[in-house]
Amino acid sequence: MARKQSKQIMQMSVTQFETAFPNEAACDRYLVAQRWPDGAYCPRCGSTNVYPLKTMEYRWECPDCRQGGAYRFSHLVGTIFENTNVDLRQWFRVIHLMTTSKNGMSARQVHRYMGFGSYKTAWYMCHRIRAAFQDKEFRQLMGIVEVNEIYIGGKARNKHWDKRDGGTGGSGSGKVGVIGAVQRKGNVVARVIERFDRETLTGFIREAVSNKVSLLATDDMRAYDRLGKEFPHAAVRHSAKEYVVGAVHTNTIEGFWSIFKRGVVGTFHKVSAKYLPLYVAEFEFRHNNRNNPNIFGVAIAGC
Repeated sequence: MARKQSKQIMQMSVTQFETAFPNEAACDRYLVAQRWPDGAYCPRCGSTNVYPLKTMEYRWECPDCRQGGAYRFSHLVGTIFENTNVDLRQWFRVIHLMTTSKNGMSARQVHRYMGFGSYKTAWYMCHRIRAAFQDKEFRQLMGIVEVNEIYIGGKARNKHWDKRDGGTGGSGSGKVGVIGAVQRKGNVVARVIERFDRETLTGFIREAVSNKVSLLATDDMRAYDRLGKEFPHAAVRHSAKEYVVGAVHTNTIEGFWSIFKRGVVGTFHKVSAKYLPLYVAEFEFRHNNRNNPNIFGVAIAGC
């Protein structure tokens, strides 16, 4: 019996982008509509009692913030586009590139594609966009949830002799740990962590996973062995080459790690520990909006 293929979700194409945003004014209108779908409000005090200025387009004044003078603001205030010299349409182009690229797009690629005069401009924009991708109000995962962990960093044998630590992962190896939880056919939550001890892992799981899950599936790492006291927990014994036992497996989260690693190795080539959380947020955002044809609109609204 042939396997039924899922319907492909079509996101905004390049042609559709050019049609929707032919100029800067179109981008201004779209940003206002996505940021304030119910009407503009003051980004300082939250008042809806604001009025547009007749002499300046996309400028408002808040009468409730007049201590020390009237407070005027634009649609860019409080967004990642504020206080930059880059046109809004160029910002939109880069966001479109990053949301439609499965394995991510490096600042070098953006620099070449957009023709910016400086690589630092592309680097700055990409990191600000990744910061906007971070999910600030995620819901705890329900149903069947898988939890798994990975290390990000080069192998010791590939490093210069004076930088080798002899480790393959873990404390002192020079690698950075990332923990993730995914709801099957649902969202993923991933975080960079300093250590894979029982306390740290359990703290992440309590934050990301509801205690009403029907199943919490992990591998047989010892740090997970007490989860059964709080969750309906089952594990597969990877150490014994056991990967699937009925509904118990970690294949979904490992599929997410596979895409993430391809991005790190094949697209970015090198990711520093300092900025790794931003790259994790980028891949998490794309995964959680993979079935959303309006992923671009969601990204703009979060900026």
